[in-house]
Amino acid sequence: MVSDQFQSINPMPSEPNSLIQPAPSDFIDFASDEFFMRQALHQAERAFAKEEVPVGAVIVREGRIIARAYNQVETLKDATAHAEMLVLTQAEGIVEDWRLVDCDLYVTKEPCVMCAGAIMHCRVRRVIFGCSDPKSGAAGGGFINLLQHENLNHRSEVTPGVLADASRSLLKEFFGERRKATSTSKVDPL
Repeated sequence: MVSDQFQSINPMPSEPNSLIQPAPSDFIDFASDEFFMRQALHQAERAFAKEEVPVGAVIVREGRIIARAYNQVETLKDATAHAEMLVLTQAEGIVEDWRLVDCDLYVTKEPCVMCAGAIMHCRVRRVIFGCSDPKSGAAGGGFINLLQHENLNHRSEVTPGVLADASRSLLKEFFGERRKATSTSKVDPL
């Protein structure tokens, strides 16, 4: 019988409710802030591997990543080679315009004053960052919020704290290793 053969090849539970359904947490939402922040974290890991401060960034337009970058200050010997600055430049080239009004920036650490200024000038729609930078952050988690300052001509929507623990952990590991390397390289003269 054909139906018996089908049953033996593709057995189905007798009750429809007994089918195993994946939990909602088993699905990856490719349009979520966490997904895109994980992509920025991947860039930060690349920076870490090259002994750069592990900050990574991606720019998303219409639900797709159009640019990726990580800190390259030491590699390029350029104090302005922050992940945000590099990713903005890439995105401007892709869009063929300096205005990034329909773009979102995901960055693992709160942007500094220099980067926040560039973000504002590029008119980035939304900035999503991981961990705050209390000493030099300029997106509301630090000492100033340039991205939403009332006297400036453009304001970005800001979403702080996305995967903040992962971002903070990577930075702490990096600087912990740097301190350890510095202390072991010092020779006691006595």
